[in-house]
Amino acid sequence: MLDLTDRHCRFFHRQLTRHALLYTEMLTTGAVIFGDKARLLGFAAEEQPVAIQLGGSDPTALAEAARIAEAFGYVEINLNVGCPSDRVQEGRFGACLMREPQLVGDCVAAMKAAVKLPVTVKCRIGVDEQDAEAALDALSEAAVAAGVDALIVHARKAWLQGLSPRENRDVPPLDYDRVYRLKRAHPSLPIILNGGIADIEAARGHLDHVDGVMLGRAAYQEPWRLLQVDPALFGEPAPVADMAEAIERMVPYCEAHLASGGRLSAVTRHMVGAFHAVPGARRFRRMLAEGATKPGAGVEVIGAALAEIAAGGHGDIAA
Repeated sequence: MLDLTDRHCRFFHRQLTRHALLYTEMLTTGAVIFGDKARLLGFAAEEQPVAIQLGGSDPTALAEAARIAEAFGYVEINLNVGCPSDRVQEGRFGACLMREPQLVGDCVAAMKAAVKLPVTVKCRIGVDEQDAEAALDALSEAAVAAGVDALIVHARKAWLQGLSPRENRDVPPLDYDRVYRLKRAHPSLPIILNGGIADIEAARGHLDHVDGVMLGRAAYQEPWRLLQVDPALFGEPAPVADMAEAIERMVPYCEAHLASGGRLSAVTRHMVGAFHAVPGARRFRRMLAEGATKPGAGVEVIGAALAEIAAGGHGDIAA
């Protein structure tokens, strides 16, 4: 979710669910240790609970990055062992670490020794020609031996040669049963399932077999689905009555962002998919996407876009 689940996205998503654990985009250890920490790591208290996802393969650097993240107030440290991008492979982290389970274990152990927070690992079921049974077993056993607090498993292999990062999200076949078997092998270890889960109803079905589910692009591209999370999975009402109220709650946040010198589009780009299959949704998307990028755009753009929903889009029904 690089360049997607930034602080603005998370603040918006928190208007839709009180209970879902939100994750940062992946941050490399170098960025965390040597970069602009306030810009990269800072977040609003209203976003909590928030977990930070780290990319790296040096146990010492990961331990230092974990200590920094703990001081910023994150509730979980997550090590990415699933991203298949070329940049990640060149840096010897992400999915290529599926081939080095002992190194993953060393990284987990170093972070566990450095912080009091839960340390988790997000991985694939294997890479390239690896056998998914043996690869995931080796990775999980090394992580468990190091004291990992949970595994988040994208139920696909990653093909590091021959497929782009985009293709790796869709082309390799899903194998949910493989993740179910992992849970049966580790009954006391929290196992969270990721990959291809399109809606909350599907998530509820998986919860018969695993301890949790992670929604990525479905939650980002169709954030209206998040309004179903608290009622369906936590037995509590959503924080807002509807999506229009959630968007209205974002106006003061956008005003503060503009006052600090930011651009409206930095926030509203995460809100474009807020409405689906309701009168005015198409015009809402267009007005927000186009209007927020104009020089000097202010929160009146949000009001105008919401007015299209209130007016029913003048007959324009979104597909």
